[in-house]
Amino acid sequence: MFQGSPALRESMQKVLVDLIELHIQGKQAHWNLLGSNFRDLHLQLDEIVDAAREFSDEVAERMRAVYLVPDGRSNTVATETSLVQFPAGPVETTSVVDLIVDRMYAVVDTMRTVHDDVDDEDPTTADVLHSILERLEQLAWMTGAENRHPEQDASSSDTRGRDEDAMAEGQDRVGAVAN
Repeated sequence: MFQGSPALRESMQKVLVDLIELHIQGKQAHWNLLGSNFRDLHLQLDEIVDAAREFSDEVAERMRAVYLVPDGRSNTVATETSLVQFPAGPVETTSVVDLIVDRMYAVVDTMRTVHDDVDDEDPTTADVLHSILERLEQLAWMTGAENRHPEQDASSSDTRGRDEDAMAEGQDRVGAVAN
């Protein structure tokens, strides 16, 4: 019988609190969204929230399967998450896109940071992370595409600067890790 170590618990707990916080911030964005493309983004946020909920459940249940104790209490999430607090009050749709994409990639960063240690101890638990990473990166790419405009982006010095900064950090135009 495999039993996870304290180090595995710590790694998975980091992922868990970020996924729970993503779900909460997604609902905050969903409730306070204003502006053009409201309905589509409102529905897209529901998809992100549902995915984050499912992912957090998968992580917590995997922790229990290897005899580790997850902690998803609100105080724990608030104090341990790596996500920056979402703004209070109404937020314009294009800002929501950027804010939520940033948070999805923050969760991805947490997962990629702990991945190798998780994989060294338990490849099966790492497989859980793989499936979540794949879907979360897809959701971030699809959501981030809402603010992308090929002609505008190609001529904008701000966009070129962001693209150059992203490439220097090994990421593509919307923050995904470049291949």
